[in-house]
Amino acid sequence: MKKPVAISPETSCFPDNELPEGWKFVTILDACEVNPPKPSKDFLPADAPVTFVPMPAVDADMGAITNPQIKPYLEVRNGFTSFRDGDVIMAKITPCMENGKAAIVHGMKNGIGFGSTEFHVMRSRGEIIPDYLYYYIRQESFRNEAESHFTGSVGQKRVPADFIKQRVIPLPPLAEQQRIVARVEALLSHVNAARDRLSRVPLIMKKFRQAVLAAGCSGRLTEGWRGGNPDVEPVDILKIDLHQKYKKSKFDDRELPQLPEKWRWTKLFDTVEINMGQSPPGDSYNQNGEGIPLINGPVEFGPTPFSETIKSKFTTHTTKLCKQNDLLLCVRGSTTGRINIAGFDACIGRGVAALRSTTDQKYLTLFIHSQEDFIYSLGTGSTFPNISSDTIANLDFPLPPLAEQYEIVRRVGLLFERADAFDREVAAVGRRCERLTQAVLGKAFAGKL
Repeated sequence: MKKPVAISPETSCFPDNELPEGWKFVTILDACEVNPPKPSKDFLPADAPVTFVPMPAVDADMGAITNPQIKPYLEVRNGFTSFRDGDVIMAKITPCMENGKAAIVHGMKNGIGFGSTEFHVMRSRGEIIPDYLYYYIRQESFRNEAESHFTGSVGQKRVPADFIKQRVIPLPPLAEQQRIVARVEALLSHVNAARDRLSRVPLIMKKFRQAVLAAGCSGRLTEGWRGGNPDVEPVDILKIDLHQKYKKSKFDDRELPQLPEKWRWTKLFDTVEINMGQSPPGDSYNQNGEGIPLINGPVEFGPTPFSETIKSKFTTHTTKLCKQNDLLLCVRGSTTGRINIAGFDACIGRGVAALRSTTDQKYLTLFIHSQEDFIYSLGTGSTFPNISSDTIANLDFPLPPLAEQYEIVRRVGLLFERADAFDREVAAVGRRCERLTQAVLGKAFAGKL
């Protein structure tokens, strides 16, 4: 026999809005304390160790707390959200909520923990098991509904506590909840194993791309090409007329790895113009889209070349300029060493250096890309790394003949295209895993498992 219920968005997954026998609809507040009060100040000694969970410590894919911190009880008791073993936590702020940041709390030091104020906490009153609730809120349909109830301004939108409290969920008897959870976990174990393997792919592909770049800039990638092109002229360095004098470091190519015949080691300043940026005066900024586009800072660096669409800052300053297709190198901050290509003429600020090769610009780009981690390691400064023009100028630069530079760029491009295609395939598999997960959860909470 089935129990009829009132029609509501939360119950529409059931045919004719009827529950399986023994099930009932409850609000989350019926089944849980939502954001329960903190323990008293004297619950533990002031210096007692407790677990601290910042938002990044919640792994959205694993649904687990990873790499938490340990802090004194009194240090975190007042300013943070509290929870204890067995609670379910979920992110309430965008985009963490949409990304599925939620977890069942386990293994807290002294049984309690504290974390970001951007968590909602749900504590079972005894009628619902935490695992059942956790899988329920992991449903995409639940997150979509939560998103539709966001409050707050752009970038700071949050799920209100009232949405959590009033949300209606289907609740079977405890024994059936346990059977559902066991079945869900059995079905998802294969999906999670696939997710685990997929999670290793980005590091593998990063290492692959690094290996390709290293092979290109050492001559290994074009070893066969050289055998079929014996008449290529040896490289001849064209020393540029420098407007800036660099402090030159000692250069002895005997201390450097051997290069192929017709290549030679040089310093970057021999073949590359280096233009260090300088932030414009404050009174030169325009916000009305007039003047010269300004590129300033590591936040604008990434895998996609700059384009017209990112012109958000403008200046009348004309002292430090880059040209379209210049290589832009981040020289300050946490992304020191990262690069991008200028898609337009612009003014460059203090966090940027523009590099322009007198040989092949694309080969220069590959070389600097291969040196990102090394360049970052050369940074100095107590607050955040920064590198000087001297540091850039004195980079040891393996220079092949121009014809071979073109061939290196071509071969690296082909291998990177294959890597990009593989990344797309991996992403597609990841999406299929998520669709399968959602299908399993949908059936579970409709009583169909």
